[in-house]
Amino acid sequence: MEAMIKGRNITEITQFILLGFSDFPQITALLFVMFLILYITTLTWNLSLVVLIRMDSYLHTPMYFFLSHLSFIDICYITSTVPKMLSNLFQEKKTISFVGCIVQYFMISTMGMSESCLMTAMAYDRYAAICSPLLYSSIMSPSLCAQMVIGSYTAGLIGSLSQVYVLLQLYFCGPNVIRHFFCDLPQLLKLSCTDTFFAQIVILILTILYCLTNALVIVISYGYIVVSIMKITSAKGRSKAFNTCASHLTAVSLFYISSAFVYLSSSSGGSSSFDRFLSVFYTVLIPMLNPLVYSLRNKEIKDALKRLQKRLRC
Repeated sequence: MEAMIKGRNITEITQFILLGFSDFPQITALLFVMFLILYITTLTWNLSLVVLIRMDSYLHTPMYFFLSHLSFIDICYITSTVPKMLSNLFQEKKTISFVGCIVQYFMISTMGMSESCLMTAMAYDRYAAICSPLLYSSIMSPSLCAQMVIGSYTAGLIGSLSQVYVLLQLYFCGPNVIRHFFCDLPQLLKLSCTDTFFAQIVILILTILYCLTNALVIVISYGYIVVSIMKITSAKGRSKAFNTCASHLTAVSLFYISSAFVYLSSSSGGSSSFDRFLSVFYTVLIPMLNPLVYSLRNKEIKDALKRLQKRLRC
């Protein structure tokens, strides 16, 4: 495909090469088995959690409503990267079309931004539960919960479309090698033949809006939560209040700490093996760990599993 840039004829590339983990050919089979197991485990745990929440009426509360959508986002998130990575591990030509690359990044970006907004909604839910327990039911009404979830998806979609629009304004004339296992925006910007200043400004604005703003809201929410918990006189009451927030706080910490490391690495142009394995933690392990974090110390989830087992036996 021919394009004109500043009066010069150039050939616009129509596909990219995803190097992935090709610099570790001796452990290709091990990587395939490991990522396949992680992918199947993530799908199983998240789907099981969604089904359990839908089936058990005791879990039809705002917290578990948000959690079911978090599991859905994690399923979409990991599915946008791992299947393509698995198929490329044994292929000699590890290519992805330009359209496929844009679609893959669109999915990754949409799910990542939606998850950031959903984490904020879940923090507000915990704030309402701890700081205003008597008004919790009226504050977290079903309509508000639905609006917050729809708002999270819509915000993620708008932010992702903004980045895709910026990408479509760029020309790629070579090289076309992405030193990653998925189409990452910083890697694509490095391959562009045109000026990426506007794209970098858009990314900076979106980072402030979606990451820093959401993180700030979560920190403020937990500040109020801590103050409210410290006012509880009984040690048992404080412990119970902390336990209701522990799972979400752990998931938030994992999400934002790993996001910060990946963002800083990408901003510096990092494409080393360490950066790729760091991205594995963010794109593969976090979606797998989220249902585990929310289930291990959660009495309500364990009770729901026992009720489900009894119904299955009957």
